[in-house]
Amino acid sequence: MKKTFLYVLIAGIGLTACNSNKNEQKNENPFFAEYNTPFQTPPFDKIEFKHYEPAFMKGMEEGRAEIEAIANSKETPTFENTIVAFEKAGKLLDKVSNVFGNISGTEKNDEISALQKKLSPLLSKYGADISLNENLFKRIKTVYDQKDQLDLSVEEQTMLEKIYQGFVRGGANLPADKKDQLRKIDEELSALTLQFGDNVLKETNSFQLVIDNEKDLAGLPEGVKATAAETAKDAGMEGKWLFTTQKPSMLPFLQYADNRDLRKQLYMGYVNRGNNNNKFDNKEVAKKIVNLRIKRAQLFGYKNHAEYILEKNMAKTPEKAFELLNKLWKAALPNAKKEVKEMQKIIDKEGGKFKLASWDWWYYADKVKKAKYNLDEEELKPYFEISNVRKGAFELAHRLYGINFIPRNDIAKFNPENQVFELQEADGTHIGIFYVDYHPRASKNGGAWMSSFRKQSGFGTDHPVSPVIMNICNFTKPVGDTPALLTPDEVETLFHEFGHALHGFLSKCEYNYLSGTSVSRDFVELPSQIMENWCFEPEMLAIYAKHYKTGEVIPTELVKKIQNAGKFNQGFATIEYLAASMLDMKYHTLTKELTEDVMTFEKNYLEGLGLIPEIYSRYRSTYFKHIFAGGYSAGYYAYIWAGVLDSDAFQAFKETSLFDKATAKAFRDNVLAKGGTEDPMVLYKRFRGAEPSIDPLLIKRGLK
Repeated sequence: MKKTFLYVLIAGIGLTACNSNKNEQKNENPFFAEYNTPFQTPPFDKIEFKHYEPAFMKGMEEGRAEIEAIANSKETPTFENTIVAFEKAGKLLDKVSNVFGNISGTEKNDEISALQKKLSPLLSKYGADISLNENLFKRIKTVYDQKDQLDLSVEEQTMLEKIYQGFVRGGANLPADKKDQLRKIDEELSALTLQFGDNVLKETNSFQLVIDNEKDLAGLPEGVKATAAETAKDAGMEGKWLFTTQKPSMLPFLQYADNRDLRKQLYMGYVNRGNNNNKFDNKEVAKKIVNLRIKRAQLFGYKNHAEYILEKNMAKTPEKAFELLNKLWKAALPNAKKEVKEMQKIIDKEGGKFKLASWDWWYYADKVKKAKYNLDEEELKPYFEISNVRKGAFELAHRLYGINFIPRNDIAKFNPENQVFELQEADGTHIGIFYVDYHPRASKNGGAWMSSFRKQSGFGTDHPVSPVIMNICNFTKPVGDTPALLTPDEVETLFHEFGHALHGFLSKCEYNYLSGTSVSRDFVELPSQIMENWCFEPEMLAIYAKHYKTGEVIPTELVKKIQNAGKFNQGFATIEYLAASMLDMKYHTLTKELTEDVMTFEKNYLEGLGLIPEIYSRYRSTYFKHIFAGGYSAGYYAYIWAGVLDSDAFQAFKETSLFDKATAKAFRDNVLAKGGTEDPMVLYKRFRGAEPSIDPLLIKRGLK
């Protein structure tokens, strides 16, 4: 429910510090006027730290007044004066929240964290005051009870249903004593999720593997060594080599470094984040979040948090999600065990007198790949120069949907590393503005994501609003004169996040509430994951995979190697992901308070599943930000659920042609354009003609 949970979420993302007087800022604060910029993009060259706090305070003040006006109106409740009015309320708060929440995820510092903690309870209270406003809910319920007599469009019917259910799920029907409990729980959860995310970022930034003996770099490619030398220089350690637990730094070391002890040191630094019994330790924080979520769900009459969450997802029930996860687990685990045996054979052949361990996986998997497929990722990287990969993603969107991307150097950036593009339809019609930000910084959260500074709305009205969207990633940095050369995983990530962006850009909804990515968690990954399917198709590689020095298109023999190795290491990839998904579900199907340490809980559960010791869960409890500091609690399964959808959906292109415009139009019209305006399975079947089959996913992953 937007007016409740948006502000709780923003409170958990971050606020930029400011101590200025509100009246002094009234006339100069950029948030208090229409942006006088191209396409009303945020004026990042004018927005300062001092502008955020007064804008939040004024935004909450205006939002409360607008809500009170709706709640206390003497007019008979109608869809227009109640539902639409509610959907449009809080514009200023939305405006500053959208900018600030995004900036704080990329430019974090101590000032940001301090004000974030200050405003978190205020924003939590603001959301609770709306969701628990009895007069407001009465008016909404009055309209909802008359829905069958109203002449509403499909989108309007869906919005009415979702707003009403949002209030119910936000506590509107609870008795007074339970409403008080809910307020306290939500406020505490807001603070704890914020603390969890801060701890992970600080733990990630605090670990350093410093190497001063060049012999310890044995096995590493020259490009990896050069990057580590530059990282060390930037940290004031010139003449040394620095590796961190950021994946672009860590994974190449794990893959190539001959020094097994150092591989272990770096990997254990990664998997023990938040579990070091220091001031950033997350064990108690995670346990408190789990237990508060149990209490919260049971206030509403659900057995557990997962029941509460999944009710509005495609899966509907925890049992349905577990059914898919268990089926895939049973299919993938034997593959992972075979992969262990293959690697152990190499260890034994080389005279290693040890058993394969988790920190050895990338190193020996690389040896297996070279032996079985004669494929070395270092051979591929020169063909995956970052600007060529980005252009490839843009060209794919052009071939599918006819859209064009125009660089815009006249639009202010939120960081000098940004690139900014305007999207246009084939006829030149403006679609939106796209910011990309591709490399790690100490101030930037890890991972990759898409978000919006402004969502699409107003389609079919006199006041259309175009989207302003960003993709944030943490890819390998350029070094010296060598541009950023991506790994195959990073190539897939770029296409994935671009797919999310297209979902936002190609939305054609009247209401912001339902537009773009405002869909269920297990449907939102379909538009992103389907894009990954094109990455390594020969026709697609011929478009973008060009050697960064010579411009030579990737050779046919390398393309064949990529295809031959397509199912390589899928046992590992599937099992490490499923372990995290099932751990998430296990935490959130608890019906009684968790009393044991979360690491003990994790160990006992995953060992009981049969997780082999050579594989750790992709995310361990103490740094599992998706579920403890993000929006994926009881929802990390969504990636594999959407994997069934995207694998089946891509078959529609394989059955026609890779860039078939009719198929692309059907996908655009029935999935991308619709946002959350209809049930996702209805949308999917309208595109595909039937419910998805699991077989394409099993075949793609080598599980069938």
